[in-house]
Amino acid sequence: MPHSLLAFPHEASLPIWLVNDATWPGILEKFPAATRAFAKAQGFDAKAGSHCVLPDADGNILGVVFGLDSKDAKRIDPFLPGKLVTLLPDGVYRFETQAPNPTLATLAWILGAYSFNRYRKRTEKSVRLVPPEGVNVDEVSRIADAVITSRDLINTPTSDLGPDGIEAAARKLAEKHGAKFKSIVGDDLLKQNFPMIHAVGRASATPPRLIDFTWGKEGAPRVTLVGKGVAFDTGGLDIKPAASMLMMRKDMGGSAATLALADMIMGANLPVRLRVLVPAVENSISANAFRPGDILQSRKGITVEIGNTDAEGRLVLGDALALADEETPDLIVDFATLTGAARVALGPELPAFFTDDDALALDVARHGEAQNDPVWRMPLWQSYLSQLDSKSADINNTGGPMAGSVTAALFLTRFVSAAKAYVHFDIFAWNNATKPGRPEGAEVQAARLMYALLKDRYGR
Repeated sequence: MPHSLLAFPHEASLPIWLVNDATWPGILEKFPAATRAFAKAQGFDAKAGSHCVLPDADGNILGVVFGLDSKDAKRIDPFLPGKLVTLLPDGVYRFETQAPNPTLATLAWILGAYSFNRYRKRTEKSVRLVPPEGVNVDEVSRIADAVITSRDLINTPTSDLGPDGIEAAARKLAEKHGAKFKSIVGDDLLKQNFPMIHAVGRASATPPRLIDFTWGKEGAPRVTLVGKGVAFDTGGLDIKPAASMLMMRKDMGGSAATLALADMIMGANLPVRLRVLVPAVENSISANAFRPGDILQSRKGITVEIGNTDAEGRLVLGDALALADEETPDLIVDFATLTGAARVALGPELPAFFTDDDALALDVARHGEAQNDPVWRMPLWQSYLSQLDSKSADINNTGGPMAGSVTAALFLTRFVSAAKAYVHFDIFAWNNATKPGRPEGAEVQAARLMYALLKDRYGR
């Protein structure tokens, strides 16, 4: 079914002319004299992101012009036309001239209208788009719904979305697609050999857990997704400053991206054997919190000295990745809001990714660009492994003061040895400011590109 922000082709609609400084004069000349005069009086000049609602002689809306500015399609943000959903009055619209990427423009129309309404009512607008010809409306709608659902999860404060809430969301998704679901909770984590997940989450009033569901035929290529589900991160006994805790509800953004990707895969019925693993914990402070200097056992058998309790995400991921690796899957993908160092290197809009598989890296970069879901490869620089050395254990959970995202990724690779390919995404999961298709607040990063990659690899 089409998304509610999309209209059917038979519905009456108003035209949107997408123009640049080269095409605008020719389109302007086709308008009635009064409309031309109005556009000139408004000073519309086809600057990127500018728009003008044009009247006819009776004062009704004739249509809309929207500026793309650049003549070079490669330099235009393919989400840019989606900005219109926040600018236009209620109505049904269509692109009278072709968008640089009609599919992404349609997706951006839906995603750009997103707002988080759980705690505050907002006036709902009805600005609907007739999708351009050739757009797969069902797929765009499915992808948009998956992203929107996960944005809601990230935006929800921990008071209403603790580890148990993450489990409830995962269970609901599994039931939607008929996946086989289980969850290992509390002290059962110790009984089933997930000691690091237990250690990180045991201080919380809500017990830690490992969420695990599978879907698809047994003989299909095995794809395993792992998502960091830290519902809130105080930093533990190495407590964060107050300002650093304000956005820590988004520390489960990796699990949200994982669930979004799983929803896309199952919704498209891709021919893969999918497994989803989410270690869901709250890194809290109590008398039984794990401590700096503790040495933890891990599922992999690697002993880990705790250099800093605020480097907890890699610990819970380590146990989950070890479990994923035991099946020797064709591909392991993990998503995690793991390091501030990745933000220092690349900023909030460009997630870092790490893999030692060059062919996979090229595919990730190619699909990231094609889907307007950008990422940037960072190196697994083996020399930096020495920064994780410990005098008392096999490895320390923190490295030196530099290359923090690299040493975190290197830590994770210690828990993956059998999988045929592995890629780690260090995401921010947040938009600091509103841009076309990306409202301020929660964001799902790298999931759309991985869906396109998996569809390209396995969907034929």
